[in-house]
Amino acid sequence: MKKSFKYISLKTKLTFLYSVLLILSVVFISFYSYWNIWDLFTQNEVSHLRSKAKPIIEHWVSVHGLTDISSIPVKFTSQTALLAQDLTSKNTVAVILTKDKKIIADGRRLPEEPISVPPDDLHFKKAMSGINEVIFWKNREGKPTLFFLIPLRPRPGSGHVFGVIQISTTLSDINEVLFRYGTMQVTAVVIILFLGIVIGYWLIGLNLNKLQKFTVTCQEVAKENFTQRIEVENHRDEIGKLAESFNIMIVKLETIFNAQKRFSANAAHELLTPLTGIRGSFEVLFRGAQDDPESREKLSKGMYQEVNRLIRVCDQLLGLSRLENSSNVGKQPVFICDFIQDFRLRICPLIKNNPLAISAGPFLTVQADPDLLEQILLNLFSNVVCHCPPGTPIVLGWKIVSSYLEIWVSDEGPGIDKDSLDHVFEPFYRVNSIEKNGEKGAGLGLALARSMVEAQGGTIKVFNENSKGTTVYFSLPLF
Repeated sequence: MKKSFKYISLKTKLTFLYSVLLILSVVFISFYSYWNIWDLFTQNEVSHLRSKAKPIIEHWVSVHGLTDISSIPVKFTSQTALLAQDLTSKNTVAVILTKDKKIIADGRRLPEEPISVPPDDLHFKKAMSGINEVIFWKNREGKPTLFFLIPLRPRPGSGHVFGVIQISTTLSDINEVLFRYGTMQVTAVVIILFLGIVIGYWLIGLNLNKLQKFTVTCQEVAKENFTQRIEVENHRDEIGKLAESFNIMIVKLETIFNAQKRFSANAAHELLTPLTGIRGSFEVLFRGAQDDPESREKLSKGMYQEVNRLIRVCDQLLGLSRLENSSNVGKQPVFICDFIQDFRLRICPLIKNNPLAISAGPFLTVQADPDLLEQILLNLFSNVVCHCPPGTPIVLGWKIVSSYLEIWVSDEGPGIDKDSLDHVFEPFYRVNSIEKNGEKGAGLGLALARSMVEAQGGTIKVFNENSKGTTVYFSLPLF
């Protein structure tokens, strides 16, 4: 059962659940309503019997001098038949019982009047204990009958009970009314359940049809068609929120997929270029250049440079792979002021043609990997030197932003065009690459910097000021 239930459609499952809840609700409400009406009719019948019996009983007790406790044993048995007859009607019969549960008067005179039966011990004892009204009902000869026990007292409020009057009346009329009501109610319940289930099935299907759009869109995305979007009709309901999240996911998938394609193409190009150069050198050597010492030396140096370039690219790619695991990061307390001063001394030979200014922040200690922190700054300065003309000033500074240490490197160079700002941290992406000492960068410096920052729980971003250069910010958590 459980195994087969898994293969049922979501529409059928929801309809089944909705139908069960609807049936339980309607049945409960119907039963509660039926029982309340039954109780209302019963209480109304009891009120009618009470209002009729109480004045007659009080008058009879007063007339026959039963208000005096001492006279009760003598006078109680006389004229009780008249009292029972006064309390008996077509559908109601009264009997009078002594303290010993002995019937001393029965009001039934005609054959069509109900036959009285003595009460059971439990209810009789309740009446004799002084409970003013003991009410119960049971089937008698296949008909529901209401029993109403009234204790006889010398006067209202007296604690002395010298007998019990039992009034019983048939509930056939009430039962007939309730039968008609129950029949109508069952018919209404069947109609409500039928219409409710049909309409519920239709409404569930109408809403689930929106999910079908997700299936179609997923299939298109699987075919690398990232132009598909889910139209959001209602932004507030769950499906609308799901559609919005789904559209955001498609945008991110498209961005990641395009970045992956660019990475593959750039990586292939970056690795193919030196390999092509090496193959060309070998072809020249095979055609006889190995006999010319000068040509052989020149080709060997070229191949050596290309091999070194391949090694650098592979090392950087391995560095990106290692930084994906934060366990490779060795954090320790770093006093930022001393670290910046030491780094300034090491970086001066690299930026000898660009003046460096320090925008000092607060004295503090940050939990970071000092080797990775130094490598981040080296990569940033390498990019600044490659893309800025000589004499362009560079600023290195830090400050506290919330619970993070923010370090920035800014320059006054030509800046980065807006189309490139979103891609500068992608592997192998280069912006107006400039040859440095006859070599081209692989475009992995900023990608490595981002990986090293994120491995330490921080973030990095680039900001391009209008005609004033570029600023790169990266933040590290203080704790």
